[in-house]
Amino acid sequence: MPDLISLARAVMAGGRPADAEPGFALPEHEFVQAVSYADADAIREMLRVVIAEDWSGLPVWARNLSYRIACLQRPDDADLLREAAADLYNFGPDWDDIAAGLQARADRIDGGPKPRT
Repeated sequence: MPDLISLARAVMAGGRPADAEPGFALPEHEFVQAVSYADADAIREMLRVVIAEDWSGLPVWARNLSYRIACLQRPDDADLLREAAADLYNFGPDWDDIAAGLQARADRIDGGPKPRT
């Protein structure tokens, strides 16, 4: 199975990764399957790499799903919650309420808001 970064790149490009197994699965299906069972560290690394390569290349649904799964695995990770909230704000306003909730949860976890850098 291709790694998560390769699958994300394939979703971004609309094609199949070079190391994909033979079959009929679309890149999106393979990505969803892989991200569904990936650990939070692998998800965050994938997001960092592909967003650095092309900030708007990974579809919003894939970003939202990735952050959601990572946050479910680490509900008490204030930095992750803030990272997910910031990403949601980038694509709002539809998700602004959810982003505000993640930000508030992060603030409760570590005792207050962090200054923006």
